[in-house]
Amino acid sequence: MKSLVRVIPILVLLFLVSNAGLGSRQAVQSELDAFWTEVSRTVGEGDFEGYAATYHPDAIMVSGPSGTSYPISQALDGWKQGFDDTKAGKMEAGVEFRFTQRLSDATTAHDTGIFHYFTVDPEGQRAGSYVHFEALLVKKQSWKMMMEYQKSPATEEEWKAAGQGD
Repeated sequence: MKSLVRVIPILVLLFLVSNAGLGSRQAVQSELDAFWTEVSRTVGEGDFEGYAATYHPDAIMVSGPSGTSYPISQALDGWKQGFDDTKAGKMEAGVEFRFTQRLSDATTAHDTGIFHYFTVDPEGQRAGSYVHFEALLVKKQSWKMMMEYQKSPATEEEWKAAGQGD
């Protein structure tokens, strides 16, 4: 009986410590969800400055299909016209994310999944692609992407299998 009395406070302490971490993990997950929602918003609105601000200034783009990596500034230069066209109403654009693995702590995150980027031209023609990706993020004052790794094309079936998120 004495040993049980000694064990109960230890179990209660372990329970409290583990649940304290759960609240923290949920808060981080909510912050990361808000980050990806902001990425989607900026693409849909053609907000190039807002989109660029989701990246750390030293971020790196890794392209699996082309077998190369380069500064995010170079990738942003290539994407700017699409943002300008979206903002001007010359086309619609959007991006959605589904995650297959999400690893994080209070200041770092590694998200893996598939994104679906699509455009709609003035005639209503829709084009899009599904891409397996990984993102490495860091939090200073806010979350910033340090690396975007566009690994390989994905299929619509893989997209559907990834479900609605984490």
